[in-house]
Amino acid sequence: MRSDHSHSMKLVILGRDGTLNEYRDDHVKSVDELVPVPGALEAVARLNHAGWHTVMATNQPGIGRGLLDMVSLNAIHIRLNQLLAEKGGRLAAAFFCPHTPEEGCECRKPLPGLVQQIGERFGVELSSIHMVGASLRDLQTAQAAGCVPHLIRGARLGALDDEQLASLLALVPGAKVHASLGAFAESLIQKERRSKADARGEALAPDTAPGALN
Repeated sequence: MRSDHSHSMKLVILGRDGTLNEYRDDHVKSVDELVPVPGALEAVARLNHAGWHTVMATNQPGIGRGLLDMVSLNAIHIRLNQLLAEKGGRLAAAFFCPHTPEEGCECRKPLPGLVQQIGERFGVELSSIHMVGASLRDLQTAQAAGCVPHLIRGARLGALDDEQLASLLALVPGAKVHASLGAFAESLIQKERRSKADARGEALAPDTAPGALN
């Protein structure tokens, strides 16, 4: 019996720096500088186990600036996948923009080029994709591409108070904020469980897991 491909693949696009690994002002230039955000890799594994494919989309202007080369970037991403595999997760693909802002490319976030490439590669409708990142730029990318925007309130935005965060979110209507990638994964999985239960006309047992939102 062949599998039914009529419904779209479930896809989450993840930013890298500040979302999966700790953000560095001076770029992650080597495997040694790759430090996972606590709980983030486990969150990817949870999404994968719930049937979500995870794809990374990241600006890497350090390549255009000569701070690291493709060999180093590939080594960093291989290492990231090894660390993910240890937790039972994997990235279906890693898309990156190697250009500096001055190069005027189409793929540098907040332009939607990378996301459009991902949509084409996986044959997924952009409006059904959840895009998660740790910066306003990621939210703007999701908005430009027509994806569902989610923000991780991690160290990269740690200095913002509630008022500053609210004014940032006002720039991207409909964006949702999560304390961590784990909280995002939890809310997405619970939301899907609820909608499946609704579709079957069942009440869902109340869920008291940490990080469950709305």
